Amino acid sequence: MAFAASFELQAPAIEAQFERVKLSIVIPCYNEERTLESCVDSVLAIQSESLELELIVVDDCSTDGSLAIARRLAERVPGMLLRHHEKNQGKGAALRTGIAAATGDFVAIQDADREYDPRDLVRLLVPLRAGEADVVLGSRFLSHGYHRVLYYWHSLANRILTTLSNMLTDLNLTDMETCYKVFRREIIQSITIEENRFGFEPEVVAKVAQMRLRVYEMGISYRGRTYAEGKKIGLRDAWRALYCILKYNLSNVPIAIQFLFYLFIGGFSAIVNLLVFVGMHGAGVNVSAAALTAFFIAALVNYFLSIKLIFRHNAKWRTPAELVVYFVVVSVIGIIDMYITVGFVSFGSPPWLAKVIATAIGLVLNFTARRFIVFPDATRPDWKPQDPK
Repeated sequence: MAFAASFELQAPAIEAQFERVKLSIVIPCYNEERTLESCVDSVLAIQSESLELELIVVDDCSTDGSLAIARRLAERVPGMLLRHHEKNQGKGAALRTGIAAATGDFVAIQDADREYDPRDLVRLLVPLRAGEADVVLGSRFLSHGYHRVLYYWHSLANRILTTLSNMLTDLNLTDMETCYKVFRREIIQSITIEENRFGFEPEVVAKVAQMRLRVYEMGISYRGRTYAEGKKIGLRDAWRALYCILKYNLSNVPIAIQFLFYLFIGGFSAIVNLLVFVGMHGAGVNVSAAALTAFFIAALVNYFLSIKLIFRHNAKWRTPAELVVYFVVVSVIGIIDMYITVGFVSFGSPPWLAKVIATAIGLVLNFTARRFIVFPDATRPDWKPQDPK
């Protein structure tokens, strides 16, 4: 069916256009005894003749009465699935559990805190049911419905993270961190979710972008909570989101962008090299020993940052072999650096200029060797992602 319907249609008119489908709604829950039951009831209210619901509540080892409430709901709501974690693992882990259990045509995510209005899910399903989309995201920043006015700095941080994510995914989303994400079931179940906490949002957006799927975005209502009312996301999660944006995107962006970010890693490693050398030499260690020690400590820092932010760890080699190849490459480039420096000095160049030239050449050589020898292209046919830790 061609997707010609306006996104502003009301639910009954929307429902009349489509054949019956099944929507699996995953509800992660951690200490939401005040809102869980009303959340489930509000979700059930969108069920209709053409929209069958499958509710999957995942209790992430709540310490309040959430699990008891969820068990009562499972007895009252036909077909509701309840999963329980014996240890608190985070929202991403709860979603991983719930998504794996889904059997519907489509899968949606619904937080148990009632910040989002389930009636918006009917609208978000339109491009999916019409066969025009693979993934639909609800945006709190596009005009639709009501919005509670809350934390400015939260919204600013969200926009900054969304912008950085867009730069690396080449999507033009307005709200990457939104809870409301609706997928064709086979799509979301094909994605390996590695993040256990709120890093799920940037991770799944990155992986969706890499799959070159048809992504739509629509405005939704939002009734945010204050921390006094139970809001859980904090500064730690903002830093994790930033890390996840880099981790799950940089290995797949164009080489020029990878090199740009590698300059930051190389620069930081160079600072570590200098500080360790100065510290050791100041403590009485001879120049050769201090220089060699500082060089290899900086190389380890560089390796750690490379596998954490830019390149795919174990892309070709297992870890021991990867480390051996890495240090061989570093050693060879170190020797090249020395000969370039000596060569330019012998031709009359000032030592500082010779070292600057050698360093610039070394940066290019280091990046090239890491990208193509130590951590080969992650898009190669035989590359497979690591299992989540």
